Amino acid sequence: MLSRAARPAFRAAAPVTLRPATAAIAPVQSSNYATLREIEGRLKSIRNIEKITKTMKVVASTKLTRAQRAMTESRKYGETSQTVFDEAETKVVESDNKKTLLIVCSSDKGLCGGIHSGLTRTSRRLINDNPGTDFDLVVLGEKSKAQLSRSNPKDIRLSFSNVGKQVPTFSDAQAIADQVTLLPTEYASVKILYNKFVNAQSYEATIIEAFSEEAIVASPNYSAFEIEDEVLANMREYALANSLFWALAEGHACEQSARRNAMENASKNAGDMITKFQILFNRTRQAVITGELVEIITGAAASED
Repeated sequence: MLSRAARPAFRAAAPVTLRPATAAIAPVQSSNYATLREIEGRLKSIRNIEKITKTMKVVASTKLTRAQRAMTESRKYGETSQTVFDEAETKVVESDNKKTLLIVCSSDKGLCGGIHSGLTRTSRRLINDNPGTDFDLVVLGEKSKAQLSRSNPKDIRLSFSNVGKQVPTFSDAQAIADQVTLLPTEYASVKILYNKFVNAQSYEATIIEAFSEEAIVASPNYSAFEIEDEVLANMREYALANSLFWALAEGHACEQSARRNAMENASKNAGDMITKFQILFNRTRQAVITGELVEIITGAAASED
């Protein structure tokens, strides 16, 4: 038997039997309509995005005017060099032992549609369509570098950042040309891939051939220009800088045009979404008001009974 002192403790430790609850808690039913606060918050965020895209469109339009002016000036440099090579009938000297250098002119900035990915696709297509040619890559800009690093990381020999933030100058092109000429490998062909400005709505990936010294000397009409051997290397580097300046200026104009078009489309899409959510907000508010009126009328009828 338990002592009297232990009995209260034993009773306290005994399990208590509970009767089942008579009323179960009703599950919370989710509404088919979003709350007015959620729709209002979404409308506010879309309106803020629309303001940003409209501002970026105005900025891109302003920069496009300066970019087109620089592009027109750069064409004088590039077309003059190409005229010399056309008159000399310069062609690429084919060689089985030498590589081909591909310079991809991209930039660091995004929010301009698929302008950078188009260059990357063209680069990969050019490499895949010429399986017998060994390519080395020089990438200008972080956008194409990030894309080509996933598919051709071992082919990249040089890369340049801080490209496309300002209007390109001949000094920038000359600095890049200096680094390219310092590469230890001798290339049979140097190709510059860039976006050619067609009009304010379109562009296309284009290749400029920057000829080597061997190709220049082997030109049929090379002797007509009376170029001394001591200045041939300087002429070749100067022609490369001219072509790079031309490619960078054209690519910069294409980028600003693509960014303006992208921001215009984004602003248009934001306006359509604002209209859609405004209609949803009005319908939801009307449904809430109607529901409250039904509850008031039902309550008044029940109180009369």
